[in-house]
Amino acid sequence: MGRWRDGTGTLRVGDTDIPLEVAASYRARTRGLLGRDGVPGALLLTPAGSVHTFGMRFAIDVAYLDRRLTVLAVRTMRPGRLGLPRPRARHVLEAEAGAMERWGIRAGARVAVHPPGA
Repeated sequence: MGRWRDGTGTLRVGDTDIPLEVAASYRARTRGLLGRDGVPGALLLTPAGSVHTFGMRFAIDVAYLDRRLTVLAVRTMRPGRLGLPRPRARHVLEAEAGAMERWGIRAGARVAVHPPGA
């Protein structure tokens, strides 16, 4: 994907399609999942190399992705935590705690992002 824009799309992991929200603008990345009670699929923050969960209402899974959308690491973060920056991370994928394991997202996996209608 060339230039990232705020919007929706699909995250593909293997044969699984997951609803995806993309937060590419400063405002959308800053807002992230704050003030929400859940997320129906996943949220991709780009560019991003670290996240925090201050002000969050629920625990999240966080996957750090490199520029080729290969997963560098996956962590579960409870509310009120600060994640350490990951070298080489260019994007961060967030979902409700436990979702990444169900989807098969783990270090070394490669994901694909498809905009609407693709």
